[in-house]
Amino acid sequence: MRPTRPTSESGRKSAPCAPPASPFIKGGKAAQKLAVISLVERGGSVRSFHVENADKATVNNIVRDNIAREACVHTDESRIYNDMRGNVASHDTVKHSVGEYVRYAPDRAIHTNTVEGVFSILKRGMVGVYHHCAEKHLHRYLAEFDFRYNNRIAVGVNDTMRADAAIKGIVGKRLTYRAVV
Repeated sequence: MRPTRPTSESGRKSAPCAPPASPFIKGGKAAQKLAVISLVERGGSVRSFHVENADKATVNNIVRDNIAREACVHTDESRIYNDMRGNVASHDTVKHSVGEYVRYAPDRAIHTNTVEGVFSILKRGMVGVYHHCAEKHLHRYLAEFDFRYNNRIAVGVNDTMRADAAIKGIVGKRLTYRAVV
């Protein structure tokens, strides 16, 4: 996803699905969730990654491999983003802990609302449609939600174009249930 636009956002969340054998707490909510890191280009595409640990090294590797060095990246104040400056042109943060969700610079708005919106769509789909996913399949769910976001009407993709893109994606592939399980 080497962005051509100057602004990207990075975020990390816990996926609303848990391993099948995870312990449950009162209310039926899973006590253990899976880490997801997403990179989204404002007005463009998203790329999401399931990671074992959402730490500085992991985030820096993902940013270095997927975001152009000329990009400006916006994140929250989490410490895992502190070493990002060497990988991108500029790194701005918002401080959610003090109630700051957007800050205006002379040439741009600094916020993470775009990536939060992506996580909202993912969470709504996982909780409302799929209800559960195993860790070994999480990357497939992330790929589906990335595809939906990257092929939406807001970026000029209509239903026919989206269906054509989905069909082109299956050419030459055979996926059987035995191969998945």
